[in-house]
Amino acid sequence: MGLLQVSVIFLLSLITMTLAEPPGCKIRITDRGLEMLKAETKRFVEEELSNITMPEMRGKEGRFQYTIKDVKITELNLTSDLRFQSDVGLLFEVQNSSITLNFQRRILYWLFYDEGAINASAEGVDIFTVLHLSKDKEGRLKISNVNCNASIAKMRARFSGTLGRVYDFIGAFLTTGMRFVLNKQICPALNHAALVLVNQLLETIPVRAEVDSYVGIDYSLLNDPVVTETSLDMDFRGMFYDLKNENEMLVNYAVNPIVREYDRMIYLALSEFFFDSGLFSYFKGGLFQINYCSTHFRSMSQQPSILCHPLSLELEVTSSPRSTIKTSGASVAVNCNVKVLVLPPGKPAVQLSSMTMEGKFNAKVSMKGKRLAIHLDLRRFKIFSNQSALESLALIPLQGPLKTMLQISVVPLINNYTKRGVQIPLPDGIDFIEEVVEYHSGYIIVGANLHFRTGLREIIERKLSGETDNSI
Repeated sequence: MGLLQVSVIFLLSLITMTLAEPPGCKIRITDRGLEMLKAETKRFVEEELSNITMPEMRGKEGRFQYTIKDVKITELNLTSDLRFQSDVGLLFEVQNSSITLNFQRRILYWLFYDEGAINASAEGVDIFTVLHLSKDKEGRLKISNVNCNASIAKMRARFSGTLGRVYDFIGAFLTTGMRFVLNKQICPALNHAALVLVNQLLETIPVRAEVDSYVGIDYSLLNDPVVTETSLDMDFRGMFYDLKNENEMLVNYAVNPIVREYDRMIYLALSEFFFDSGLFSYFKGGLFQINYCSTHFRSMSQQPSILCHPLSLELEVTSSPRSTIKTSGASVAVNCNVKVLVLPPGKPAVQLSSMTMEGKFNAKVSMKGKRLAIHLDLRRFKIFSNQSALESLALIPLQGPLKTMLQISVVPLINNYTKRGVQIPLPDGIDFIEEVVEYHSGYIIVGANLHFRTGLREIIERKLSGETDNSI
């Protein structure tokens, strides 16, 4: 019975692994990418800690009565590090750092009253913050939890005013209270920064969004990110869909992209499914129907009926185009019904021929900023008749002129549309630079470095105000 249970569990696990949806898009952020984020993260944390507000403090020690107020952090000298925490997320650590403060005092001693400024410094500041990364119910990357621990080794105060030297002896008493209060403010400030503000930044990553008036794209995470000491790996659905029928989707039978590299800051892997789902969605949306009027045949054909009048070319894609990615490059195969019509002036169009066209395009993938674009070149072209072999022979003279028409008219029209590109799942204000595209069997990998166009604070404030990144 025990052996049977083990066998059943093994089979169920095998079935689950088999049925698991492979990603159409993968992103790996390496420790080199995290290195670039360190300075920006440090600046962001310093801004958050500078905004700490502390309550007014009142108390009594013997014959001394005191009030401390208007506490302001004037300088932070943080020695910080940001690194991956395996199986969890990110670790932000501050060690042996200092914070300089300024606040106002009011002190009553017997009949003497004094007030003035106090400059204090918190020394030996240590902060240990772990950010837990996960996917939320919408498939978005988020910080789900924060573990924070902060400590201050000691605090020094320098008094000014009439009785400044007299009050030095109660400095230890005042600074002990200040150290306690400041220490209690650090982690709440960082928790708010991570759970509220940084999650606002992550919300700028598109999850399910319109690409144009025909299709949208789904970048929802399929599972929680995988974190190791050297990388953060994320599997996205990476699927286009028809806006008019979002439930009609292409099944993903493509290979699972494998990213082995760590040399660059970021790697983007896209499978054939990513491109095929886009082609499928545009096909279902009716985009692949082209009517084109041309006079080029008048100079290219020897047939008298064509020499006299312009022609209309009607192309209708009969099935969803399919992409193929090999180590030698990427291509797209297209099957069309083609009608060639003569357009006599003042008369109805006359169909000259009806044929089937098989075309194969070379596809060159490129990145600009965080938009992925494709450029097509007609590589192979063939037309034939479905009626008879004899009619196919009769169409041979049209093959050259038709190919030329496609190259100089239709292909540039398509490329003008595809050069707009589609946004990849990155937050606002962060772009790809120095990218290199590699072709593998069934997928491509774009390796790149990252560039901040603006600071984290500016991105978050723009998100909170409802502004969008105009560059995407």
